[in-house]
This record gives sequence, structure tokens and C-alpha cells, in this order.
Amino acid sequence: MNATSEIQRQDAIRVEGLRKVFSGFQALKDISFHVRGGEVIALLGPSGSGKSTLLRCINHLEEIDGGRIWVNGELIGYEEHGAVLRQMSDAAVSAQRRAIGMVFQGFNLFRHMTALQNIMSGPVYVLKAPRAAAEEKARRLLAKVGLADKADSYPAQLSGGQQQRVAIARAIAMDPKVILFDEPTSALDPELSQEVVATIKTLAEEGQTMLIATHEMAIAKGCADRVLFMVSGELVEDVPAAEFFAAPRHERSRQFLAMHG
Repeated sequence: MNATSEIQRQDAIRVEGLRKVFSGFQALKDISFHVRGGEVIALLGPSGSGKSTLLRCINHLEEIDGGRIWVNGELIGYEEHGAVLRQMSDAAVSAQRRAIGMVFQGFNLFRHMTALQNIMSGPVYVLKAPRAAAEEKARRLLAKVGLADKADSYPAQLSGGQQQRVAIARAIAMDPKVILFDEPTSALDPELSQEVVATIKTLAEEGQTMLIATHEMAIAKGCADRVLFMVSGELVEDVPAAEFFAAPRHERSRQFLAMHG
């Protein structure tokens, strides 16, 4: 194994030279960074800076137009044939996604399933786990996110904050190597968002690797080891979180903190 491959293997996420274009618009411009196992990274930037697109590329919900993405040393979405990337099959990509949890701002729960059934769905239908074991794990995760008494509630019977915590528990149930959060509190009022922030803080304390696109400074300040700051599809800062909040280097970073800090 060469030195580059060894570095890729050690990283939970490694992105190199990532480019994404939509109808001639360059949404991501040569993005490169890494996330080590157990790190929590806050992905910050103004709306339209490319944060959600970056997360969707990591999970291969979007095809890329250049560069490479590895998760736990595995090239995501493609196979290399010399210098050429070839798209993997849908089944192969689905298998890769099992290691990548994703929590969306819109919760994306199955409306016809209870909270317990939502959390059980991945282990039962994707991982083929025994139903009894999946139910035991789901109940344990509901307790972990403070919703042990909501097992039989349907999404429509839950507040937004409760739905998002069920969504987080559903992601955890798959035992992902990394969890990607796409603005997990943006659809919530301030009081409900604090429930979600507390859950994310617990995961951070337990060493879960997370990449969190957010405008919620309580997450960035209270959980993150590093901040990646994006503007117009470019990564303009990649620094320790404490350094970013104490002395941001980029003018757009300073403007962002003046508005959100």
C-alpha cells in the first residue's frame, strides 16, 4: 500500500479536487479536505454556498464532475480504471451508503410508520437483522434521544424536534461510520432546535464522526472540532473551530459571524 492509500485508509472522509456542475453553473470548485475518525466538522457558509451539494456528493446522491471522494478508504460511487472513473451499479452504491448516515432538514420519516418502525426499517429491510433484535435496538435508541415514550407515535403526532430526533436515531440504527447532517435544525423553532442540538452533542461526546452543514452556531461552537467555511462553491477556511470563532481569516467569514455568531 502506497503512502497516499495509507492516508486515505486512515481518514473517515477524504475529498480531493471535487467539482460539481449544474447546467453550466459550477456549484463546487476543487474542494479538498479530510475528516478523521471521531472528528466533528461544522460545515458553514451562506445559503447557496454549496454545503448541501457537497453532502449529497459524499453520499453519492449527486454524481460528481471531477475529483474523488473516499469514505473509510473506499472510493464512493465509482471504480477507477486507470485515470478513468466508471459509475458503480446502483446495488454497489446502495451497499456503500450503509456506512454513511444522512439526516435531512425535512426529517424524511415514513409517514405510515411509527417512530419505532421508522428506526427498525433500515436494520430489518436493508441489513436483514432479526426483527426482535432490531426492535430492541430501536427502543434503546429512542431512549437515547429522549423519546422512549413515543415508540408508537406516528410522525404527524410528533413535534418537529421529536421527528428530527427520530430521524437521527434511524441513522444511528444502521451503525454508520460517518453521519452527514444537512441543516438539521433549520426547519425548527429555537426551542425545538435545542432538543436536536443536545442529541448531536451527545453523539459528539461518544466519538461519532459527523459532518454537519448548519447555521446553528450552538452546534458549531459546542460540538465541532473544525470548521469548514464555504463561499460560492469554494472552501475558503478549514481551521480549528476555536480559531474560526476567535479570529476568522476570510472577510466573508467575518461577515457571516457578524450575522449569525
